[in-house]
Amino acid sequence: MSYTEVPGIRVPIRMWTDPATVEGQAMQQLRNISSLPWLHGLAVMPDVHLGKGATVGSVIAMKGAVCPAAVGVDIGCGMSAVKTSLTAKDLPDDLSRLRSKIEQVIPVGRGLHSDPVDPRKLHGFATAGWDDFWGRFDGIAPEVRWKRERAAQQIGTLGSGNHFIEVCIDMTGIVWLMLHSGSRNIGKELAEHHMGVARSLPHNQGLVDRDLAVFIADTPQMAAYRQDLFWAQEYAKNNRAVMMALFQDIVRREFPKARVTFEEVISCHHNYVSEEQYDGVDLLVTRKGAIKAGTGDFGIIPGSMGTGSYIVRGLGNEAAFNSASHGAGRKMSRTAAKKRFTAADLAEQTRGVECRKDSGVVDEIPGAYKPIERVMAQQKDLVEVVAHLKQVVCVKG
Repeated sequence: MSYTEVPGIRVPIRMWTDPATVEGQAMQQLRNISSLPWLHGLAVMPDVHLGKGATVGSVIAMKGAVCPAAVGVDIGCGMSAVKTSLTAKDLPDDLSRLRSKIEQVIPVGRGLHSDPVDPRKLHGFATAGWDDFWGRFDGIAPEVRWKRERAAQQIGTLGSGNHFIEVCIDMTGIVWLMLHSGSRNIGKELAEHHMGVARSLPHNQGLVDRDLAVFIADTPQMAAYRQDLFWAQEYAKNNRAVMMALFQDIVRREFPKARVTFEEVISCHHNYVSEEQYDGVDLLVTRKGAIKAGTGDFGIIPGSMGTGSYIVRGLGNEAAFNSASHGAGRKMSRTAAKKRFTAADLAEQTRGVECRKDSGVVDEIPGAYKPIERVMAQQKDLVEVVAHLKQVVCVKG
């Protein structure tokens, strides 16, 4: 579908979904965003739903300003996937051992490595820039700097919530490895620190929603946020890269006779800020629950833990600021899902997937998410499908 234009306060809201299907609170969030004086444009992806601070599935293009709540607390959260030389025939009927090995090597939930992972010991890991990356840690907000040890130990860890590690099979029978994670606790701490600073600034006092407080260009607060933001985005990318290297090593060890090889890893943020130009204007584009989908850009759009995912290639639709959805998107809150569904429902909806099927992850049940096929159908002018994957192993925190 092409987009539907809904009147906003300062700019129209371009929506790649039926506005009538969007919950009222999410629509109000979008109207609030559209009232920001610095806003150049607002695009809404088909996985849109209510978010904390700002709407998930929103692409916010601003001139000379950025809203930390529109990035979210998991700065740099995103996806990585890699195609392997394995086929479905190489996998054992019982995948519980493989799932167990993943959980043993990669900490999940609030877990962390007992010692920081040394990237020089990881097979094929590109260590260029690693020392420079950590050297810049001393420049982040002093209020958060004491978290260095924990940040180092959480590189290469999954987290909880909707984060996952999966073994998938595409429609041709090829095995893929996929994972979803972000900047862990250090990203959260940096985000919350800067959100608090933004809310205190005089120019934000008259906003309709103080959660939408912004930093303005050429101010020390903006400079400090940009420095920490881009470092946290790099941390998230490194976190996924270390996890993927650990994941690949597990697969090599579990399938020694297959001599497994891997293609180039696809990686994309979906909670981040990027400097881009549209309509001849330099803008700061914030994607919260959206991926970059410029012409030829590879991206990953996951469904839920029982419905599969898509590898896509961007079509470069500038009306959407070269963006696409980051997943299926929730259709009900975690609290509502826990009230509606049981562990038995989870087991039924994840039949055929080696994964947790207990009450602790019922809030991640496929029934709590929008149908991924419908979401994909609504963005045919944003991306083209390269591969359709179905998970056979799913690790949750």
